[in-house]
Amino acid sequence: MKREDIRNIAIIAHVDHGKTTLVDELLKQSGVFRDNQAVAERVMDSGDIERERGITILSKNTAITYKDTKINIIDTPGHADFGGEVERVLKMVNGVVLVVDAFEGAMPQTKFVLKKALELELPVIVCINKIDRPEARPDEVVDEVLELFIDLDANEEQLDCPFIFASAREGIASYKSDEPGKDMEPLFETILNYIPAPEGDPDAGTQVLISTIDYNEYVGRIGIGKVDNGSVKVGQDVVIVNAHDKDKLNKVRITKLYEFDGLKKVEVTEATIGSIVAISGVTDIHIGDTICSPEHPEPIPFQKISEPTIAMHFMVNDSPLAGQEGKFVTSRHLRDRLFSELNSDVSLRVEETDNMDSFKVSGRGELHLSVLIENMRREGYEFAVSKAEVLYKTDERGKKLEPMERAFVDVPEEFAGSVIEKLSTRKGELQGMGSIGGGFTRLEFVIPSRGLIGYRGEFMTDTKGNGILNTVFEDYGPYKGDIAYRKQGSLIAFESGETVAYGLFNAQDRGTLFVGPGEKVYAGMVIGQNGKTEDIELNVCKTKHLTNTRSSSADDALKLTPPKVLSLEEALEFIDTDELLEITPENLRIRKKILDPTLRFRAKKNATNG
Repeated sequence: MKREDIRNIAIIAHVDHGKTTLVDELLKQSGVFRDNQAVAERVMDSGDIERERGITILSKNTAITYKDTKINIIDTPGHADFGGEVERVLKMVNGVVLVVDAFEGAMPQTKFVLKKALELELPVIVCINKIDRPEARPDEVVDEVLELFIDLDANEEQLDCPFIFASAREGIASYKSDEPGKDMEPLFETILNYIPAPEGDPDAGTQVLISTIDYNEYVGRIGIGKVDNGSVKVGQDVVIVNAHDKDKLNKVRITKLYEFDGLKKVEVTEATIGSIVAISGVTDIHIGDTICSPEHPEPIPFQKISEPTIAMHFMVNDSPLAGQEGKFVTSRHLRDRLFSELNSDVSLRVEETDNMDSFKVSGRGELHLSVLIENMRREGYEFAVSKAEVLYKTDERGKKLEPMERAFVDVPEEFAGSVIEKLSTRKGELQGMGSIGGGFTRLEFVIPSRGLIGYRGEFMTDTKGNGILNTVFEDYGPYKGDIAYRKQGSLIAFESGETVAYGLFNAQDRGTLFVGPGEKVYAGMVIGQNGKTEDIELNVCKTKHLTNTRSSSADDALKLTPPKVLSLEEALEFIDTDELLEITPENLRIRKKILDPTLRFRAKKNATNG
């Protein structure tokens, strides 16, 4: 049976192609908000970090009503690091709207999300967005998207997909690129006519596949999924089973049931096939679980989530300044927080290590882990992290394999040479090069994931902030050999104390300083970057000796160069393998793993000899 009064869709796209703005307009034009209601921009990006960075990190559910049909919409992330979010929510929908920028065209993440949708045989509506951009080239982009469909082995039906031309910012859409739009009606109509209604057997036993987990400290875990068969009621006894875990069979009772309406969850007593529901009050519920009636406990197969590719060690902060700025500082605090993150982040792995105070955290990329670090920092946690390292595998012949990325680089023509040189030294192989108009060149590389660690900051400097670097996981490939991450050494504080202008003035000739006057430092803390390759210890707490003679220049003010203040990403990129990043709610400090200079020298000597 089909449920004609419902459509379930996901909005998928490359990062920054306008998904979230499009959802805003669909919400506004379906009457979710009152006429006089003040609505924030990108209303679906609810997290602080999402709003600050302008990116979507977690997929969000919403629902609108158009012509008596309820359209459940899932807004998904565009960054490859959060691809785990996209993969799992596609199991909840019957079709997707693929948003493509009218200037940038098909980008790596467009290919990644479209490939997932085509594999699940979902119908696709292509929305060419930002047609109001002065440099928009909608007709060329249509050809690029069709080429991408062919590359991904789309079938005849999928190739015959509808195209809509829109400006989400202006709130307009049309069926033709040269046709002026009035509102979003063409997109609404295409969704109703082209996306199939959900199907299922209303008389069969209950089957709800949990595709997303929300977490609320008042009610605990909330499982979100689509009712595939039967119905689900409050007070119903059900069992939880899992296709990947044959032994799982937990009996539970449904205590609270919600459906989505606009941006709210509305409590309901019953939901039938095709409805996307949120179920709370079930403690041990995980992504990939199926809620079934006890008579027919049959799990729904669930797509395996892509494996993490990089890892960091999160550890208790043991620096001389430990415990002074954070609210949560012990290993128990750290452990509980990391394991609670697994409640909602399906792509994350947390493992205990031989050391009680250290945990190995693996994720899909640097951005994935840096968002977790930033969230913990804001919540009052204090801890240290090691440099990101990639996760290797071995093949059946025992050969070492490493994760490879396909990198697409758009740069002004004059910077293409230096980018090719830098990525080649990081073991990147140039696969393609061509002009994309506007004086820009597009380069395509296959490069080891570790070759990109610590590169983004350097890339922005090399391209004067005009370059765009996008990567998508390619596959595991043979190990490419050693890569030198950093050509410059560190400037290290020689003693503990407070920095003074006189000490900093003498130190600034050696390189770029990260600290200004009046800051607390300790022996072994990295206070700057050396212009040369070796590490140097400096005394930045040194005051001038007082004498009873005055020289004419002595009283002139010391001219200090402003310190370079590193952001979290820059600090994570900067640290070397023998360093840690100390993270507190108030400060980011880079330090050597071994603070004592004698022990550090000895360890380095042993490593060289060994």
